[in-house]
Amino acid sequence: MVSVVAQLDGRADAAVAAVRDQPVLAGAVVCLVVLLALAGWLIWRYLRRSPAARLRAVIADYEEIAVLMHPNPDPDAMSCSLAVAELADAVDTTATMVYPGEIRRPENRAFETVLDLEFERIESAEGIDVDSVVLVDHNEPRGFPGAETIDPVAVVDHHPGDGTGSRFTDVRTEDGACATIFAEYFDELDWEFYEVETGVGNGTFDGTDVPDGALPTHVATGMLYGIQSDTRSLTNGCSPADFEAASFLYQGVDGDLLNRIANPQVDAEVLDVKARAVTNRVVRAPYAYSDVGEVSNTDAIPQAADELETLEGVSAVVVVGESDGTLRLAGRSRDDRVHIGRAIESVLDDIPMAEGGGHARMGGGQLSVDHLNGIGPSNGVSREELRERLFDVMSGER
Repeated sequence: MVSVVAQLDGRADAAVAAVRDQPVLAGAVVCLVVLLALAGWLIWRYLRRSPAARLRAVIADYEEIAVLMHPNPDPDAMSCSLAVAELADAVDTTATMVYPGEIRRPENRAFETVLDLEFERIESAEGIDVDSVVLVDHNEPRGFPGAETIDPVAVVDHHPGDGTGSRFTDVRTEDGACATIFAEYFDELDWEFYEVETGVGNGTFDGTDVPDGALPTHVATGMLYGIQSDTRSLTNGCSPADFEAASFLYQGVDGDLLNRIANPQVDAEVLDVKARAVTNRVVRAPYAYSDVGEVSNTDAIPQAADELETLEGVSAVVVVGESDGTLRLAGRSRDDRVHIGRAIESVLDDIPMAEGGGHARMGGGQLSVDHLNGIGPSNGVSREELRERLFDVMSGER
């Protein structure tokens, strides 16, 4: 041991002597040490900044950004898009809010109309005019041609998935809503609330009169409803953060706007589909399944699932419906034994081109009827076999 120590001491002395005898090398070593120390300090400072401050700094680096919502956006996605636009406005960055698909559910249309919002619908990736894209309420672009070519600079989401932003990622699967994350951002940044008249009959609000560090009431209202809609009024799939976010946002809520968004008129087809779901139900307590057949309004399918879940003695349910050659599934669960997102995903796993997933309490999926019937490298699955698969996986037999 003594000889080893002596050897190390000798080598250290030799290294020091070599550096002392070569001033240029000594200077290079000093510069390297200083640069490493500076880099470590900068990394330490960056890591100490809150996620809110980091996202704001990323947005500030661009003159323009596109805020991309998932296909057929819901109130949570729309309110998060508004939140990013507010952060962008505060740092003089222009934000365009875009979405693929359609806004069709009554509460979704009411959200857009009552708050008098301007979202841009895109049909392909070419519809996004800027390279800097921020994803909200999903972590991988999907649902439109060219989606795979988009490399987002930032991602904020609460759904499971492997998608990331090139410069910023904040995915919190424990939270019941994505708006919860943005509410925490505004709270961390010490934003207050600013009352503004907006909505139908009051003109379009463009945010130009809102002082820095203030959240307009229509955005706070939208974010609170985003949390309510994704957590069923804070009764399903919640975390403590969801309650804290709702408490923070409540200070800036416009009660009249909230009431108008939350209680829109119901489309007649939605009532018809709900009725078919109840009439066609198959119950094997505590689980239920219903095939509602052809629908033109696909948003009626998850609403029918919501309705069927209220049936006494039912703790998990899947409703399926067909539209334009595509079979869509919507699942709901109040049963701790049934992670409905994983259940649907596993049932569709061996069917080509099918996709499914979601949270423990809420999930969904879709597949083409042709692939269900056996087109491609598959023998096909009948609607009856699909039903049996769903019952098996809900009961833990698959």
